[in-house]
Amino acid sequence: MGIFSTLLLLAAIAPGELQAYDEVLPGSVVRIPMVPMAGGTVKIRGESIPIKPFYIAKTETVWEAFDVYVASGPPSKAYDQSPFAPDAIARPSKSYILPDLGWGHNGYPAINLTITTVDMFCRWLSAATNKKYRLPTEAEWEYACRAGLEAEKKLTAAEADKVAWYQANSKGVTHPVGKKAANPFGLHDMLGNAGEWARDPDGKAVLCGPTYQDPLDALTPTKRRRYDPKWQDTDPQVPKSRWWLSDGPFVGFRVVCEP
Repeated sequence: MGIFSTLLLLAAIAPGELQAYDEVLPGSVVRIPMVPMAGGTVKIRGESIPIKPFYIAKTETVWEAFDVYVASGPPSKAYDQSPFAPDAIARPSKSYILPDLGWGHNGYPAINLTITTVDMFCRWLSAATNKKYRLPTEAEWEYACRAGLEAEKKLTAAEADKVAWYQANSKGVTHPVGKKAANPFGLHDMLGNAGEWARDPDGKAVLCGPTYQDPLDALTPTKRRRYDPKWQDTDPQVPKSRWWLSDGPFVGFRVVCEP
């Protein structure tokens, strides 16, 4: 990390307040590195939104972290059969596809996951650690992605190759997290690899950020997608799975934690 990037990262952390930590998942050696954000304001669609201090994962959630969650208990048949989510933590039913698509597992971002699945992961992680883990709000995500820089700054191909897996260099697949340079806040893969679930101001799910499928001109913090039934076109289940996206290899997530 260069001097300028280091100064920006330190500016995001108020002295004597939040400090970085690694969350060790229960019953495992798997760690989720968490980076503190001091908060401030971020402008989205012309509106300035205040941001309280929070922690955000240094990388997208990897398969080995997701595997700990899945192995922590049985899937909930009652949840699959009910139109209402129970208070209990549920685990995914078995996917009819190979979720990682054979692209790679350990160190790779967990993909093909519905919003229900990542919400349950956050619920499980909160219960297991006695901390408040959740998905980022759209504003928190964009604040972390911008890292003090202009939202609409266009990257050159040389700049993009240093920080992102995108259409020109990904070869049509995801890649292990953290292999590209971090942004000035110390976060990896915010502009590429997998898109990341978040919640908009109305609490609705929104996929934030560009992915390995996107061209250079789409590498911006303002990139958004909404769930599309096409993300489950080849899912043979009726109704479609609550847990898996048969055609969502670009859909991942990273967690935040409230101090």
